[in-house]
Amino acid sequence: MMLEFLNPPFMQRALIAAVLVGITAPAIGIYLVQRRQALMGDGIGHVAMTGVGLGFLLSTNPVWMATLVAVAGSVVMELIRWYGRTRGDIALAMLFYGGMAGGVMLINLSDTGSNANLTSFLFGSLSTVSEEDVTAIVVLAAFVVLVTVGLRRQLFAVSQDEEFARVTGLPVRVLNLLVAVTAAVTVTVAMRVVGLLLVSALMVVPVAAAQQISKSFKVTFVLAVVIGTVVTLAGTVTSYYQDVPPGATIVLLAIAAFVLLTALATPLARRRAKVRGSEADRCTLEVPAARPAPDDVRV
Repeated sequence: MMLEFLNPPFMQRALIAAVLVGITAPAIGIYLVQRRQALMGDGIGHVAMTGVGLGFLLSTNPVWMATLVAVAGSVVMELIRWYGRTRGDIALAMLFYGGMAGGVMLINLSDTGSNANLTSFLFGSLSTVSEEDVTAIVVLAAFVVLVTVGLRRQLFAVSQDEEFARVTGLPVRVLNLLVAVTAAVTVTVAMRVVGLLLVSALMVVPVAAAQQISKSFKVTFVLAVVIGTVVTLAGTVTSYYQDVPPGATIVLLAIAAFVLLTALATPLARRRAKVRGSEADRCTLEVPAARPAPDDVRV
């Protein structure tokens, strides 16, 4: 009875999607946090709504159509960041709001779309994850993992200091574009489980939680993925038993993890400081006293 939630086929599909979301969202989110682009996922989510609407209007898979539109939107966002300068923020705002409005309009113009469909994409829904969606999510998640793990050194260098990365010979613009495209793919991976309006939180909050107890990029990466996977699985199971929105549940659990690790980080930091102080004192005591110089010797 404890594993009753594994019996329904829709829950099996939802759990597979949840695991992949828990892995991919923090994996790309750590680079966005390093680049101070924590809200980029939110903007891409707005643009992806147009893709969802096109999917319903053209009777194609909304996940694949949302991926195409989100990738195109992420490329435009990067171009605006490169060349926009003074008017860049206005152009981005128009892109974000236009994407959301376009999605709502297209869904309502389609014969198969409805407000219920819109809500499931905005906030996530367990029962709407189809086998075709799972296939698309697996393929897209594999791409995200391949990029974020296989190119971690290059992406980290670009995220930390673009000028230094450029001097070392890295293709900075290509890597920046790859980060944007990977973030767009991650948004479409997560939209079935978390929802387009909340996916950005799952990219950022597990990373922020991991940073509370880790200063190493590698350890932070692993911890963020673990936290993301745990909260997505826990949120999905909780949603099944309590009949609550999965996206909101997952994000609230992620925030709870952040609060918990923040509370643990303070005494941990004090303990580390105390240990460092003790080691410094020990080193000072172990240093032999300097012998007086011949001129200082009293006869």
